[in-house]
Amino acid sequence: MQSKLMAPRNGLLSRNLAALDALNETSTRLNAQADPDVQLMLAVQQGDQAAYHRLFEKHVAGVIGFAMQFVGNRARAEELAQDVFLQVYRTRLRYTPRARFKTWLYRMVTNACLSELRRPEHRVHVQPLDPPSREEIDEAAASSEVRSRSGEEISLDREAVDRLRAAVAELPAQQRAALLLARVNGLSYDEVAASLSCSVSAVKSLIHRATVTLREQMRSDAE
Repeated sequence: MQSKLMAPRNGLLSRNLAALDALNETSTRLNAQADPDVQLMLAVQQGDQAAYHRLFEKHVAGVIGFAMQFVGNRARAEELAQDVFLQVYRTRLRYTPRARFKTWLYRMVTNACLSELRRPEHRVHVQPLDPPSREEIDEAAASSEVRSRSGEEISLDREAVDRLRAAVAELPAQQRAALLLARVNGLSYDEVAASLSCSVSAVKSLIHRATVTLREQMRSDAE
């Protein structure tokens, strides 16, 4: 996927501009030296195209994976990623480093995903895991750990992952976003709260409810 700039929907762009302005107003300025991605974004602000492409290449896979958990379709997830990175570029002059770049980025990503779920034509479906490539198969075959396990064990692991992914897809949108941001994308509770425009206590509650639901669902499936 290349960093081609395509026009996002105006409604999504305006919502993200409002959210980013709110983040700027409620946060203190971050020391740019503390986050290499912030330094890259400041370079983008000065017109450095190479810095923009570096940010895109570093984060696009994670953004697509996050979006996949909401739209269930890789092609649409890639379109959302394109929308978000266009917004990154179009809002570069308004950028103020008041949080890690990843926090700032995933605030836009989360808004895009939640907006997608509100579209009348949206229908969630869970897409199975992509089949492994030939390179991945060869690498696995060369691993002593994998060689020591039976095909049945590996198949059961894949089934467990598929069940977990399906269970995550059934979570309410806010719970799903909080869980993924914290557990998959590695954001702190403060950063998740900034991304979701809510309090830290609300984030903890969302993650707790999501975790309980997933645990009960996985236990039910195992019985």
